Amino acid sequence: MNARIFFFVLVAALFLLGISQTVQRHLAFDIPWMPGETRTIWNIDAKIDFNALGKPVIASLTTPKMQAGYTQLSQNAASPGYGLSFLEGGIAPQAQWTIRKALGEQTLYYNIQLLADNKSKDQQYTEMPALFDKEYDPATLAAGTEIIREAFKTSADPFSFTRELLKVLNAQQPSQNTSLLLTSKINKTDLLIALLNKAKIATKKIGALHLEDGRRRQHLQPLVEVFQEKDGGITSQLFDANSTSAVNRQNLLLWDQSDKALLELVGGENSKVSFSMIKQEQAALAAILQKADNEHLFNFSIHSLPVEDQSLFKGILMIPLGVMIVVMMRVLVGLKTSGTFMPVLIAMAFIQTSLVTGLVGFILLVAVGLVIRSYLSHLNLLLVARISTVIIMVILLITLFGVLAYKLGLTEGLKITFFPMIILSWTIERMSVLWEEEGAKEVMLQGGGSLIVAVLAYFVMSNPIARHLMFNFIGLQFVVMALVLLLGSYTGYRLSELRRFKPLVDKE
Repeated sequence: MNARIFFFVLVAALFLLGISQTVQRHLAFDIPWMPGETRTIWNIDAKIDFNALGKPVIASLTTPKMQAGYTQLSQNAASPGYGLSFLEGGIAPQAQWTIRKALGEQTLYYNIQLLADNKSKDQQYTEMPALFDKEYDPATLAAGTEIIREAFKTSADPFSFTRELLKVLNAQQPSQNTSLLLTSKINKTDLLIALLNKAKIATKKIGALHLEDGRRRQHLQPLVEVFQEKDGGITSQLFDANSTSAVNRQNLLLWDQSDKALLELVGGENSKVSFSMIKQEQAALAAILQKADNEHLFNFSIHSLPVEDQSLFKGILMIPLGVMIVVMMRVLVGLKTSGTFMPVLIAMAFIQTSLVTGLVGFILLVAVGLVIRSYLSHLNLLLVARISTVIIMVILLITLFGVLAYKLGLTEGLKITFFPMIILSWTIERMSVLWEEEGAKEVMLQGGGSLIVAVLAYFVMSNPIARHLMFNFIGLQFVVMALVLLLGSYTGYRLSELRRFKPLVDKE
């Protein structure tokens, strides 16, 4: 009784281990459940144009930081003659080009690939941006102070205060104070930052890029990030100076979060930066593997192996499914097969040859092999010599069928070489002995059963969904093992044995 309990506990543990590992792999690495799923990748080019002054040039372009909704896959640059470095330290990452001497019009390109990733999060702020001191003329200062006082009365926190300021600045009929501020030389974004700074609210200027497929020569949109301290942490919201509500982050890439300059240029003048972008749909697994390669997440998985070895494992990992089909057909149905797991090997050959070609080739080889083997049985050879002769015979038959198929223009027939020759030789030997001992009927039963099981295993093992799941979710091997163990404990009637009770049914 204890052994029985331990057995079912083991089966349950294997099943739960496999399911939990499979679900964890999906959640942690975002591996799709189904083949054919795609992920969105944004391919963005930044073009930098400037005039070099004939002296050393240092051009530093601010590049995107890690942020919600996007994961960087790769970055590169086209800069003939320039040295290139990617600087990760400091306030924001930068791509920096350097050259000892340049003169005239210069063009530099920076490219970045971003994966649309819902699991990516913004970097947490550890401190508030510093406030700045700025001198204002008396009239501007008085007007700004009055606007701040009125907005303060109808707000409760920095975010609502910002919305109240935006209502004032974007009113259809602005007040006298608002008109005075808007007619000054300062633009509306800088004006909003100045008013918030005057109200002791921390802000940062952001350069954002609206992502739209096929857009060219785009420029960054200036936004204002407003900060507040809440529950011991720092939170922020983005605002557009030309709107009255917080900015929607959908399809919005925060490119420049340095709060300084997008491009810092030494040794040049008249610089400008423009952006072009294209949206691409890539196979989900390929995109995820590219992301995982950057993050070193798959170092101990099959995906870290060379592609040739991965292809090999794709076939090997399907064998447990074929084995489970054999166990089901033999234990539950009661089909007889020639050899325990020979149908799985035949099914693997069918995957290489295609089903129809494989069936025809297998039947031809075995039939001709049995005829020749029947002659060898009269020579009274030892087993080793007889099997060796059959192996050589099978090789010659495969060669002969391959040449005939080629000469007749049947290129599918060349795939017969994928059959496992040793297994075919043993199959012919076993069937020949079985014919001598049990007769032709038993040979047909076991041979037909083997082909039926092999065809069923072929359909399961060649199914693209099954291949995707078994290769990408290794935990399913434990699930299959648990099911095989459970089938192995079955001691009831097989379906093929129920026919013995047919006379009883007829009597009723």
